[in-house]
This record gives sequence, C-alpha cells and structure tokens, in this order.
Amino acid sequence: MTPLLSLLLALLLPLIGWLSTAAPAAAATAEHYRCGGDPLVAEVHAGAVDAPGIPNSTGGTVPGAFIVLQWRGVTLQLPRTNNAGSPSYTDGRWWWQAEDPQHPDFAQRTGWNGSIEHISCEAEA
Repeated sequence: MTPLLSLLLALLLPLIGWLSTAAPAAAATAEHYRCGGDPLVAEVHAGAVDAPGIPNSTGGTVPGAFIVLQWRGVTLQLPRTNNAGSPSYTDGRWWWQAEDPQHPDFAQRTGWNGSIEHISCEAEA
C-alpha cells in the first residue's frame, strides 16, 4: 500500500465512523396487528417535504411520509396520500389507513377488473 493511500485511509476511517453515529436515522414506532389471521407489523416514517402549505398534515405526517408493512413474508412500502382526514397510504394496489387504531383499514386491488379485497385487521395487545 502506498504511503498516500495509507494516509488517506487513516484520515477517512474515523470520519466514516463519526458520520454513522452523528446523524442516526429517525426511528419509527412499530405497531403490531393481526390481519387476515396473520401477524402484521406497521411502521410509519415521517417524510421530509419542503413544500409549504401542504393541505393535509393530520396525524403529524405529510406527503413524503410512508409506512412499511410486513405481512405474510412480504414487505410493502406505501407512500402517504394527500387525502383529507387521517393519514392513508397506497401504492395503487395496497391501501392502509388507521383511522381506528384498533381496527385499521387494509385492502388490496385484485385482478384485472380492479376489485377490492378488504382484509380484516385488529391491534394486538
């Protein structure tokens, strides 16, 4: 290894270690549910949006926020909608809204005709 490369590594390694602890990612709170008979974990992540005057920031989230759902071996990341009312999340196929935190609305669009399958959910104690 050349002396210049050794010096560069000696300077960069502590900086990389410091950066990884200086700005940790915001932790999301995980909520646990039973949906369609199976466990589901939901984590809401607040998004950073620079647009002032966004009309719906109910529930402390704004468009740019997202939810991560883990269910039946699948992980879904659904972006926050700008629908009025409590926060809802969709990617066009899957939809989540916890207006009633004990019984959130969870649904998916199925088939080519766009029919909706509603999946019964309840909070776990």
